[in-house]
Amino acid sequence: MRRDLSPFWKFFRTPKGLLIIILAIFIAIAAPHEGIRAVAPGMLGAVLGAGLVDALILREFPSGAVLTAMITAMVLRPQEPWYVTTAVSIAAVLSKYVIRSRSSNVFNPAALAIIASFYIFHTSQNWWGALPEVPAAAQLSLVAGGVFIASRVNKMPLVLVFLGTYFLLFTVTAYAGNPRWVSEVFRTPDVQAALYFAFIILTDPPTSPTRYRDQIVFGVIVAVASYAVFEWLGVVYYLLAGILVGNLWEAWRRVHARSGYRFPGGVGFFLREITPWTRAARTRIS
Repeated sequence: MRRDLSPFWKFFRTPKGLLIIILAIFIAIAAPHEGIRAVAPGMLGAVLGAGLVDALILREFPSGAVLTAMITAMVLRPQEPWYVTTAVSIAAVLSKYVIRSRSSNVFNPAALAIIASFYIFHTSQNWWGALPEVPAAAQLSLVAGGVFIASRVNKMPLVLVFLGTYFLLFTVTAYAGNPRWVSEVFRTPDVQAALYFAFIILTDPPTSPTRYRDQIVFGVIVAVASYAVFEWLGVVYYLLAGILVGNLWEAWRRVHARSGYRFPGGVGFFLREITPWTRAARTRIS
């Protein structure tokens, strides 16, 4: 029996396994306040749908798809139809295989799919998984779990730089301009959403840098981009839009480094590097 269970326990000691446990704890805390009947259909549909699609592609346990589905469902309103949440989660998983470099997917899959769903399905977000409606004492679990997983994947510099830059920009704006315009950033649920975003979404290993110097640059880019989208467009997905900008910079940096800091074909070379079908066509021709 121990031999059969050992791979199971080993998985839940990995960052992915630990994050699944942490998100499950967040869901267990938040679900009673949101309504279990509202939360369960979308969450189950998202996890099963995305997991099945990824399992058919990978032919192994789809841990990444499970995490993507859980995050997607925890950001979208639980009142969204279950099939919409499921479709968005499946689209998020498929995006990993459509837009990717040689080493990994380019964009955070949950962020990309949620933004697309805003225009396709007219979805809304309330970030219920960030525990905005639970008592203050229970909200400490968000910080504790977030710090633990960010430290485990060695991304605390990224988290701290992002949060520091993000709240500094809005604080300066509050004092220099109209404080009412940015006051919501410092209130529930936006402040909890920012923490969840920083700890859980921003630190996604495949789409964020590993070296501390690159993490600092990445954190500043995402914070500035999120602030700019909030200020200029005022859309609800400003945090998710910010990380897509950061993801694009990180993909550019990786391709740049791999090519010896030379782009033989400029932007065209970069686009070919992150488009799988053009790489396949080039391989067949050669």
